Formats: sequence, structure tokens, C-alpha cells
Amino acid sequence: MAEAALEERVARLEGRVEGFEDRFASLERRIDGLDHKLSSRIEVLDHRLSGCIEALDNEISRHFIWTVGIQVAVLLAVVTALAGR
Repeated sequence: MAEAALEERVARLEGRVEGFEDRFASLERRIDGLDHKLSSRIEVLDHRLSGCIEALDNEISRHFIWTVGIQVAVLLAVVTALAGR
């Protein structure tokens, strides 16, 4: 009788363990799906951010060229004013 009770308990535990395996497999699939979605979103955001950085870099370069041009013009004006004295 003790053996029958022990076998019944072991069978019940085996059933629960099989249920856990199914749950873990389901969780793995869900995590893989989330990982795929997340990597896709990160890729899109990376592409958008790269475009913004490139546009900002072009704008900064343009402003730098204007700043250098104004400085050269002021330098030439000062040199011309000093040479005309």
C-alpha cells in the first residue's frame, strides 16, 4: 500500500513537471518573439537617429563655415583699416 501511494505521488509530480516544461517552452517562445520585435524597433530607431545626427552635423558644418567666413572678413577689414592709416 505504501508503494502504491508513493507511485501515485511520483506520477503526480511527473505530471506537474511536464506542465512546467510546457510553460517554460511557451515562455521561451514569447521571449524570442519579444526579442525579435525589440531588435526590429531598435534598428528603426537607430536608422532615424543616424539621419538626425547626419542632418545636425551638416547644419553645424554650414554654421562653422559662415563663422570662419565672417572672422576672415573682419580680419581683412581690420588689416585694411590699419593699412590705410
